[in-house]
Amino acid sequence: MKNFALSLFVMFFAAAVFAQEFREISVKDYRDKMKGGWIGQIAGVCWGAPTEFKWKDKIIPEDKMPVWKPEMINEAFGQDDLYVEMTFLRSLEEYGLDVSIRQAGIDFANSEYNLWCANAAGRKNLRAGIAPPDSSHPKFNKCPNDIDYQIEADFSGLIAPGMPNVSIALGQKFGRLMNYGDGVYGGIFVGGMYAEAFFETDILKIIDAGLKCIPSDSQYAEMVRDVVAWYKANPDDWEATWNLCQKKYREAPEYQKASNGGIDVKINGAYILIGMLFGKGDLDKTIIISTRCGQDSDCNPSNAAGVLFTTLGFSKLPPRFTEKLDETKKFSFTAYTVPELLDVCEKLARQFVIREGGQIKKDASGNEVFVIPVKKPVPPKLELSWDPGPIANSLFTEEERAKIRFKGFRKIEDAVAALLPGWSVKNCGPDMDPGMREQYRGKKNVIMTHPLNREVPCALERRIDVPANKKTVLKAVVSNHQEFDWELVIRVNGSVQKTVTIDKELTKGGWAEVDFDLTPFAGSSVQVELENKANGWMCEAGYWSKIAVE
Repeated sequence: MKNFALSLFVMFFAAAVFAQEFREISVKDYRDKMKGGWIGQIAGVCWGAPTEFKWKDKIIPEDKMPVWKPEMINEAFGQDDLYVEMTFLRSLEEYGLDVSIRQAGIDFANSEYNLWCANAAGRKNLRAGIAPPDSSHPKFNKCPNDIDYQIEADFSGLIAPGMPNVSIALGQKFGRLMNYGDGVYGGIFVGGMYAEAFFETDILKIIDAGLKCIPSDSQYAEMVRDVVAWYKANPDDWEATWNLCQKKYREAPEYQKASNGGIDVKINGAYILIGMLFGKGDLDKTIIISTRCGQDSDCNPSNAAGVLFTTLGFSKLPPRFTEKLDETKKFSFTAYTVPELLDVCEKLARQFVIREGGQIKKDASGNEVFVIPVKKPVPPKLELSWDPGPIANSLFTEEERAKIRFKGFRKIEDAVAALLPGWSVKNCGPDMDPGMREQYRGKKNVIMTHPLNREVPCALERRIDVPANKKTVLKAVVSNHQEFDWELVIRVNGSVQKTVTIDKELTKGGWAEVDFDLTPFAGSSVQVELENKANGWMCEAGYWSKIAVE
């Protein structure tokens, strides 16, 4: 009887093993397609960048669409569409596949780039000690359905070829740093499409694979089904589908709950799909259509092109997208050049293949091959941003908070009053969380300011009584934000006296002292303003360690 039972067990076990399906892709082909996916992201964001949010709820006129030039491919290294998701890759690289969501939150809190919308809200919460998943909960984050994780989710599919559940898990970890509900599902959907694009070229099947990764009763899933149905009903008129999307997903109140206007994940996700479907496999047409849909018109073609380019692989891309690529340049705020980025993605993909129950074998020619088990996607449970579940009461411990470099911010006015006595601040913009930095580039208790906007600088000001018959010099010890610069403008009684570009050549990775002679104003009381003025509108933070009158 025991032998019979054992035989049955062996027979059933063998049948289960035999029933398991596997997909195979050579490591060489995986790397080629993964590189193609990155280049698609780069091409899409660079091509669409000049149009971003210039056309809201309007189709971009055909004659306003930028013309692609091969040199444009190198304009992506400073794009947040790319370097933010590389923060998540770095967390996986440094702490392993099972990096905790709390450690991921600490790493994101320590990022130094400019952020907006859900990203900015989530990071601000993290820096204030609100740990994930509460950092994205609608109680604390007013942008839960924004596009942010959708923009950044490409990595989750590029390191998970044929492994949709990996993309889902990564979305539940990294997407919950800043998004909730549909905001997370948009990113998981994108990641699922990438995972399938390594093995499938049919756009409808790729979209269906992404759809299977998210809750079917979510509004995002409803949007996907709608766009596909509208395409099938009228496959040669993308503007007709755009109009249907506008009517339902921008104008109907039912689909504006927890929406933040044109940055909402559903409408921008629809524009990704419109480009992919009506582009019909044409690289240029896919990007152009997705861009011309408007709103976040560089992020959406980046996602659309990333998926499509993955299906082809880098080696099959037209030279106009590859010939001018500078593979020696690092992406801003990251440790990665293009080859280094590919290496870390391959490293993580290898680990995921093994952990998912696959293997890495060698074929008859000695080439490595990923053998990947086919698994049914298991979507996360439905969460609604306008009717959220309870908070997790998740706070960072004191030990965890000690790892966050930007903790303990105070209001910028209080910080300036405490650290720069006698000075006051005006027109400080909210970008990059201005305030006190406990440490920056080797100096402690630093003030960070940011211009209000492109035209209006932030200013530190005070009235100074310049003594008579005595040399008086104003000294400011200042720094910039890594690769980016800003203009220090010194005004006396409203008149510009001196302008200095605070850049990496001047600060040399540290600090620079800027002196201004006040002696010509001897014997008078003057109003002095030190302006942190924008110079290109990319990470225009001004850092101030000391301002003294000597």
